[in-house]
Amino acid sequence: HLEESGGGSVRTGDSLRLSCGASGPTLNLYNMGWFRQTPGKGREFVSAIDYLGQPTYYADSVKGRFAISRENAQNTVYLQMNGLKPEDTGIYFCAADPDPSRFAHFYSLTDEYDSWGQGAQVTVSS
Repeated sequence: HLEESGGGSVRTGDSLRLSCGASGPTLNLYNMGWFRQTPGKGREFVSAIDYLGQPTYYADSVKGRFAISRENAQNTVYLQMNGLKPEDTGIYFCAADPDPSRFAHFYSLTDEYDSWGQGAQVTVSS
């Protein structure tokens, strides 16, 4: 079971850090991804991280502003979001991918992940 935290309502240019923790199985063996969903759009890829911590991947829209990391000792994955914009508004989901053989090619696809959190709302106002 995955659980996101750290969402909130902020202004343009502010920062937030999302956390994704797990109750039960350790996340250490899982590649992890962050996706977001906005009204009228599907769930879009934001960022992903290999189970060893490298490599990391980012959508072009967040590259240079967001940073994904993991603290395996804490069983937690983070998404540091800086320079937030109104178009970053959405529900952010973390997800776990158990198959390292596919991850490098399919990390941006929702079908690659088999466990999802309930989501955390991020609202950015201008």
